[in-house]
Amino acid sequence: MKTFRTAFSLLFLFILGAFLFIWIEREIEERNERAERPLPTGLHPIVESKRDQLIAQSEEIGIEVLITDGFRSVEEQNRIHAQGRSQGGSIVTHAEGGGSYHNYGLAIDFALRLPDGSVVWDIERDGNGNGRPDWFEVADIAKELGFEWGGDWVRFKDYPHFQMDFGLSIRQLKDGYRPEDAVAD
Repeated sequence: MKTFRTAFSLLFLFILGAFLFIWIEREIEERNERAERPLPTGLHPIVESKRDQLIAQSEEIGIEVLITDGFRSVEEQNRIHAQGRSQGGSIVTHAEGGGSYHNYGLAIDFALRLPDGSVVWDIERDGNGNGRPDWFEVADIAKELGFEWGGDWVRFKDYPHFQMDFGLSIRQLKDGYRPEDAVAD
């Protein structure tokens, strides 16, 4: 009886090991495939559509939104990150290349355009005269459209920033995951 249990245990461990080996091989293969995926070269189609809706809905309430930034290449992100550090100017981002949702086409930045064509980043301005700052009205519209707003962040406020992460972290995006994967799963 003891020999039977030992043989059964060895068979079980062999089968378990084989399944584990196959699973690990598949994980490695999938990781390699993801790592070979190219970075996006523009805004994700859903982000692009929601951006256009944000502009239109803001216009309906008398606020003209100007999108000041969208997709950024890793090289562009590194140049912006150098500002206030190794290059002159003020620090405008904490994210190095590959560390921003802009680099994956999942973020936009905005400002307000005034009737005279000038652009402002005044978060207290009430240009449509309804008693509420335009900036926060735009943020509310964006959040209804599914964007996360940098003005809600606790660690630091990034008032001009909206992003859609599709449930993906920067680490996952760096590892080759893309929003299409998140939607399909």
